[in-house]
Amino acid sequence: MPPRIAPGRGSGPSRGGGPTRGGGAGRGGVPVAIAAHVQTVGVRRPGYGTGGKVVNTIVNAFPVTIPDGIKYHYDDIVPDKLPARLNMVLFDRLQNVVATQVFSAPAIYDGRKNAFTTYRLPLGPDSAQFDVTLERDGPSDRPPKIYKIKLTKVAEINMEVLHRFIAGQQTQDNPVLTGITLLNIVIRMEPNLKHPFNVRSFFTERGKRAIGGGLELWRGYFQSIRPSQNFMYINLDISTGVMYKAGPLLSLCLDYLNQKNPNALSPRTRPPLPDRERLRLQRFISGMRVTTKYTGRTKTLVIKRLTSESASSIMFSMRQGGPSISVADYFKKHLNMPLKFPDVICIEVGSAGAMIPLELCEVPPGQIMRKQIPADKTNDMVEFSKLRPSERLASIRAGLEVLQYGQSPYIREFGMDITQTPISVKSRVLPTPALRYGQGSRESTIKPANGQWNMRDKMFYRPSMLKTWAIVIYESQGRFNQAAAQEMATSFCAGARSVGMPVEDQRPLIFWENGSGNIGEHLKKAGKACVDAGKGPPNLIVVVLPEGGNQIYTAVKQCAMGVATQCLKSMKCRGAKMQYWANVMLKVNVKLGGINAILDNSPLNDPNNPTIVMGADVIHPAPGAEGRPSFTSLVSSVDINTAKYVSTSCVQTGRQEIISDLETMCKSALTKYNGYGNAFEKGRRTLSRLIFYRDGVSEGQFAHVLEKEACQDMKVNPKITLIIVGKRHHIRMFPQNERDGDKSGNCQAGTTIDEGLGHPTEFDYYQLTHGGLLGTSRPAHYSVADAMQNLSFALCHVYARATRSVSIPAPVYYADIVCSRAKNHYAPGSDLDLSETATQTSSHAESQLQAFKQGYKPLNPKMENLMYFMVHKFTSTSVSWILSTVIHSERHGPISTSNCGAVVRLPETLLFLSFSLQIVHMLSPFSPYARNAVAVPYG
Repeated sequence: MPPRIAPGRGSGPSRGGGPTRGGGAGRGGVPVAIAAHVQTVGVRRPGYGTGGKVVNTIVNAFPVTIPDGIKYHYDDIVPDKLPARLNMVLFDRLQNVVATQVFSAPAIYDGRKNAFTTYRLPLGPDSAQFDVTLERDGPSDRPPKIYKIKLTKVAEINMEVLHRFIAGQQTQDNPVLTGITLLNIVIRMEPNLKHPFNVRSFFTERGKRAIGGGLELWRGYFQSIRPSQNFMYINLDISTGVMYKAGPLLSLCLDYLNQKNPNALSPRTRPPLPDRERLRLQRFISGMRVTTKYTGRTKTLVIKRLTSESASSIMFSMRQGGPSISVADYFKKHLNMPLKFPDVICIEVGSAGAMIPLELCEVPPGQIMRKQIPADKTNDMVEFSKLRPSERLASIRAGLEVLQYGQSPYIREFGMDITQTPISVKSRVLPTPALRYGQGSRESTIKPANGQWNMRDKMFYRPSMLKTWAIVIYESQGRFNQAAAQEMATSFCAGARSVGMPVEDQRPLIFWENGSGNIGEHLKKAGKACVDAGKGPPNLIVVVLPEGGNQIYTAVKQCAMGVATQCLKSMKCRGAKMQYWANVMLKVNVKLGGINAILDNSPLNDPNNPTIVMGADVIHPAPGAEGRPSFTSLVSSVDINTAKYVSTSCVQTGRQEIISDLETMCKSALTKYNGYGNAFEKGRRTLSRLIFYRDGVSEGQFAHVLEKEACQDMKVNPKITLIIVGKRHHIRMFPQNERDGDKSGNCQAGTTIDEGLGHPTEFDYYQLTHGGLLGTSRPAHYSVADAMQNLSFALCHVYARATRSVSIPAPVYYADIVCSRAKNHYAPGSDLDLSETATQTSSHAESQLQAFKQGYKPLNPKMENLMYFMVHKFTSTSVSWILSTVIHSERHGPISTSNCGAVVRLPETLLFLSFSLQIVHMLSPFSPYARNAVAVPYG
């Protein structure tokens, strides 16, 4: 057995202070005591950061003890394809009813393929099969259903490896990660048996809220065990579950369609139920569980689809023969159950396609809706979920009473103890980066206060010119008349001049159009009118939208004229103040090729070491949508100040994380970088550094494509740093002292934690880069060199369309926007269904994907070199992220899979997504720690 670690190991930090270090290091960049033989996934932690003001910060992390001894791992559990909910019930019955002689103490199970015990099960040759019976609900002539469950011992885990791992003496190998998986299953076992759950959260009815549309919101708790420096902790956070509303299925369907009369669900009434609405409802309820009692017993069924005909119209033949009969007449004559609404459609269930009237079905409570949340319910979810930091921390502490860790027989059996107090660690608030504005500004450089500033008395660094422009109004003239339009045009010009943008055309042409018409033709007509009037072709068309004009907005963005457009809401632009117009100009200027502001005195702007910053992303179709593609994007800086970005996007196979066209996209970006330099920055030195941000997961292809394919083909040889960005982790920071927080009660922008919370051996840190707006701000998790802390923080301040720092570096944000806008690259009126809930049967999914690929329209060449993707909506708290990087290696040729080692899993950090880090082969331009790095997922 490996040598034991000193007493006190794994017990976590003391209250009110940083974690005990054991083999750790102090501040000031002192190398931590990581054993020489330990292999790290990313970069070995050389020390801790030193910059910034030190403050104490509370984190929603609760120390947990690591049990001692040997634990036994059982795999190959059959059945594994049933719902996890049912598997949990079967396993619970197996150990408490069927095989009590085998299970002398509680065992734990993840609902899929992993079970663990503290003792060796008497299974003969380490494998056995059991018959588990479940009684059918209600009276039934059929016998109980029998499930066969097989258990096979696959490993013995010495928990000592976890003690050594958190002390920096053990490589993160499969035994370590299996041990972490075990601990997570232990803490989730009890609540998962009692409450509805997804992978890492469970939900309770307390405080639930109906939000309409057949949905209700439930409060829940996220819990995940993670390793840190000399201790392990439970990351406990609140979460929100979207549930189908319990009760009659007929009522739920009416609620979803915003109807009250059941006959609205009939294809026989006037007006009949439109096919489009029926299919929309079908996408919403397909896969839902319902119960029926018309046979005298409760039966659970899963909805496959909705019928197109009513119960009174659907005819079928009885098994015993005889004439055909309608569904409605069957229930009336054979079951003595005349339907109240025989003209309403039915659900179809089972492999035989049995049809059940809606009015006979009930929706059980606590059923998670695992599909895209309807767009009109997003605000309800935000309102339900947002809590001020103090309220969130109080709710998290209250969650300990709900969880009752000390009462769980599984936690007691495995010898774990959870501290009831969240840890307090030392954090550093980094200095704010300086921004430079243009000539004529009252101050040429400014330093934002807690991630915020405004455009008062500031001129753009490089203003663009508004030569010829037109206004197209889709609001009625009665609500937005000629006087309002002229006033808006005057204010628009004044707003442009206030930020240094010259305006040649002071009197633009104004048109009123009908939003139900051909939007593209309306815009073309406005452009032609400018030419006919002798003004020349416009370089901007301003579109005024009515309330609820989302469809018009989409149609505007689908128009491939090669002219920049700026959409405004009529209620906001009418009589708007100058600050509103200055904010509008933030988007207009970059769309026309200007630069709003640059980082001042940043290593990114070093003319002796020209740097290109890229950001890449992949966006996938909604859950349950088949035949829909994924969209990829790449944005890239082209100027010496890394402030002007160009973009490209593609369509590829749905839910594929690897970017298929990355090589082509990177070559295009490097070509545009060189082209911009030759045209506008003559004499610029050869590219020296390439910083690549990837939103989502790492790909083994990156280093090879960037270094060997794109860069060599373009005859450049930059040093490459790859940074991986994932989303939706659950670490939250709370200021220990009220004076250390901002006005919203959140920690200040720039708050950074690396010591006392990060990985035991990897070089990572958490950072909060934006000021709070709503609720509790979410920090980001990095694994990068110390200088990268300031670099990524600085890039969060140059998102072009806002005077606030954002939660992710600007190129990552841009890539996310370009991906989201990719669905506009289809011709208006095409028969491709681009809705978030669109789905196809599996037989048609492949052909539909090909149709998406063929119908995808490339960006108009006139827009390729402009930041056309600046959008109309922005919320700094709406994007969350974990930033993880793998840095560093001297170039030793292409990637070798021999560096991979075993595929491992890291602790869970995401609510709905997970991130993975794979091989990255690169050289950091900012760190002396250069080495090969391999990264694979936490789990």
